[in-house]
Amino acid sequence: MSKTKTPLKLVAFDAARYLDDDEAIAEYMTVVLEANDPDLLLLALSDVARAKGMAQVAKDAGLGRERLYKALAPGAKPRFETVMKVARALGVKFTAQPV
Repeated sequence: MSKTKTPLKLVAFDAARYLDDDEAIAEYMTVVLEANDPDLLLLALSDVARAKGMAQVAKDAGLGRERLYKALAPGAKPRFETVMKVARALGVKFTAQPV
């Protein structure tokens, strides 16, 4: 007599669930910036914005919520000014270091 095991249900990974303090956000953004991938940067900004609340981030950045979603969508090409507004609203500051 064998028991039929029920299949495990896996939850899709969502980085926003783990970005619960400023230190975690700073470390996440630092690693993403080191990858030098603009699409990954947009994804990370989106993850942090979702962790902090998209509506509040949009308001703090001076953007409409829909515009924020569009700016951070995969494949989007937001203006530098928009990226900096979002970063500021998230409490993130980009810095330069010698290579």
